[in-house]
This record gives sequence, C-alpha cells and structure tokens, in this order.
Amino acid sequence: MIDFKEKGKVMVTCKDRFAPYLEEELIGLGFKPILVHRTGVEIKASLNDCIFLNLHLRTASHVLFEIKSFYLHHAKDIYRRVKVIPWENYIKKDDYFSVVSHVEHESVDNPLFVNVKIKDAIVDRFREITGQRPDSGSEFNGAVFQMFWRETQASLYINTNGDTLAKRGYRKIPGKAPMAENLAASTILAGGWNPESPFVNPMCGVGTLVIEAALMATNRFPGLFRDHYSFMHILGFDKEIYQHMLDELRAKVNDNITANFIASDISERAIYASKENAKTAEVADHIQFEEGDFEETSVPEADEGVVFFNPEYGERLGEEDALLETYRRIGDFMKQKCPGYTGLIFTGNKNLAKRIGLKPKRKIEFYNGTIDCRLLKFELYKGSKKIKS
Repeated sequence: MIDFKEKGKVMVTCKDRFAPYLEEELIGLGFKPILVHRTGVEIKASLNDCIFLNLHLRTASHVLFEIKSFYLHHAKDIYRRVKVIPWENYIKKDDYFSVVSHVEHESVDNPLFVNVKIKDAIVDRFREITGQRPDSGSEFNGAVFQMFWRETQASLYINTNGDTLAKRGYRKIPGKAPMAENLAASTILAGGWNPESPFVNPMCGVGTLVIEAALMATNRFPGLFRDHYSFMHILGFDKEIYQHMLDELRAKVNDNITANFIASDISERAIYASKENAKTAEVADHIQFEEGDFEETSVPEADEGVVFFNPEYGERLGEEDALLETYRRIGDFMKQKCPGYTGLIFTGNKNLAKRIGLKPKRKIEFYNGTIDCRLLKFELYKGSKKIKS
C-alpha cells in the first residue's frame, strides 16, 4: 500500500476560465499554488490532503494525485510503460477500477484505445504476480486512474474523486439545463459578493445559485452531501481519518447568520424544486422563496448586496426575439428596485445583453459547457442612468 501522508504532485482541475477562483479557494484552504494553468492548479500535497480538498472545494472538477510522469513517444509504448508500475500497491487483486484519459498525440485517434491499453497492462501485471486479476469498467465505482498525454509527456494519476466534484449530491431535482454547481460557485466568487449581505436571485430555476450562496454563508462545504469518492478504494485509505475530517466539516457549519436570501420564479414547479433541493442542502430555512414574475421579487433595503440573474440565452431560432423585452425589463428592475446593490447577469447572448440598458462595470468570461458566456457586473447606484442600447 502507499503512504497517504507522503506529499507529491497534485493537479486540481477545473473548467476553462475557473482557475482564478480555484486558486483563490486553494489559498484560502492553506495550500500554496505552484503553477496555475488554464484548467487547473498544481500544488504539492498528500493523499490525505486530497481527501480534505475533495470535501472542501467548490469550484474544482477533479483532484489528481500523480503516480508517475514519463516520456511517451508512441501509443505502442503505453502497455510497457504502464505495466512496470507496482499497481499491487494501489489496489487489491480482486478490486474494481476504471481508467480515463486525455490525449493529444498524432499516434492516437481514439482515447478509448489508450484506456484499453492501460487496463490491459494493469490486469496483466496482477495476473502474472497473483494469478488473479481485478475487474474493470467505465463506472466510477472503485479506484479511478487517469492519464494525461500531450506530445511526448505523459502523466498517470489517481483520480481521487471519480465523479466530478460539480456533482454535490444535494440537487435531487435537476430541472431543465441547470447551471452546474461549480459554475454557480465560481460566478458568485467572481461577482465579489459579501456573504454577510443579501443575495437576491430572481428567475432562480431549481435554486443552484441561491443554494450555493447560502452554503458559503453558513460555512457548509460540498463534502457534507456526498458519500462516495474513489480515494476510498486505494490501499492505505484510513476510514477514521476520513470520518474525522467529516466531523470537522460538520463542526464548521454556522447557522447563526443575518444575511437575507431570496429566490423567486414564475414557475410553481421551479419553486418546488428549489425548496426540495435547498432542504437536501440543509439551507432551506435561510431562503425566502417567492412565486411570481421577477419584477415582484422582494429586495431588502441594504447598503450592499447582490441581485443575480441567470436568464435564458435564446439558443434556438426565434427565442432571441422573445427575450428582448425580458432583458430590457431586467435592466429596469435592477435600476429601479436595487439601488446600492451589485447586479450580476450571467448570459451567453451578447446581443440580448445590450438590451439591459445599463453599462456593466466588468464583463467576466466564463463557459457554460461549450457556450461562451459573460458574467456582467453592474454597480447599481441611486440615480444611475440607462444608456441607449
């Protein structure tokens, strides 16, 4: 088995454009970034540290602990380079494991070929050493090993989480095209919201944004809602250490907060889903849910706060025209009802954004899947003037 206390290279991955917020999180948790990439942050940490990160990180996708880095010139060399690794130190001979890979190399036109070669090498090593072989498949039910290969440089990692960390576990009713949890957390951090101030979320959908904000304010971390990670299947995993970290996570929760959280939607079904998801996330008591048009949303009087819209983008033919008036009304609502607040609008449609009629202080780049989006940040001063679109 391997030593979970020994430090090594760890790559914490994230979606493109999330890296600044992931770096901010890691520093806040006491880790020192070595390199910041477009889709990840490299740190030095142990596997026990990886457990800690899995439980705490809001903006990350995966926490990868490096097994070995090596030169790899051709796909035909994969089997030989992988088979010499002492896999019996990582999993048992009758365990289950899966392999994923990200490859940019001229000798490979299908990453699944790389996965198969790695699986064959691991299985054959066990068969030769023990006479038995572990089972393997595409489900993340056991240990997960991951390869990154670009040009001549390859690295093999333990993927310590398995399923992406974006899947918190509290969103039991996902709704239609909901914002991913780690995208919601990243946009909230990018918007600069003060967790002691109001968070108003008209058009809340299934509630992801307001729930993520309430989790931050109450010091609830994602690990409270998930009970399976692939690190649990690596030899050397200590369940007592994991349980101790969970106990510490629960002890951090603070429900004695004064911030107001308001979520509204015109859809009765959306409000129901939001309430149910908030209950699972243990923050429903902190959120005031309102059914009705967004213009009727309550906005507490405050010196600061955030009003956050995530309206539709009009991706299908004909939908954009129907949304022109909606975006104009959003701008009027923020100007007339939200003085002193910071307005945040997340959209993937630049033409519709122009209809808001307010000049954003910042346009922060994000992707929602493959859609090129912007988080528009508005300072809503009293008496601000609407500009012509």
